Amino acid sequence: MYRIVEEPLSADAIVRAVTVPEAGGVAVFLGVVRNQTAGRRVVALEYEAHVPMAEAKLKEIGEAVYGRWPGVRQVVILHRIGHLLVGEASVAIGVSAAHRQDAFEACQYAIDTVKRIVPIWKRELFEDGSAWVGLQGESPPPGWNAGDGR
Repeated sequence: MYRIVEEPLSADAIVRAVTVPEAGGVAVFLGVVRNQTAGRRVVALEYEAHVPMAEAKLKEIGEAVYGRWPGVRQVVILHRIGHLLVGEASVAIGVSAAHRQDAFEACQYAIDTVKRIVPIWKRELFEDGSAWVGLQGESPPPGWNAGDGR
């Protein structure tokens, strides 16, 4: 399951989705909105994505995980878009594998790769302004309108 979603993310749902009898290890990563960045107080984040491209990239990452770690049994990668408050999860990754080491390594690879290649942008809302931060190190393309990508 590789999806861009608007609803809140649940660690319990991720665990249920990846837990299978042949897996002895389950690793879950949740990325949550923190209350500060570079000394500035964050009050919320807003995420936008080119949904079809982003979901294709999430699937590409999942397939790469299966290719690199033959012991992996299930992979789930979800990323939330929209307005998120401090403490809410923005990304959830779950990996089950025959052995824990594969689950840990695959989960870390997945989040590192999501942040590097998936076309998702976030706007950090501070007490004193806001700034775009691209997961690819870029702001949204000029003229970008999130409604065009859904």
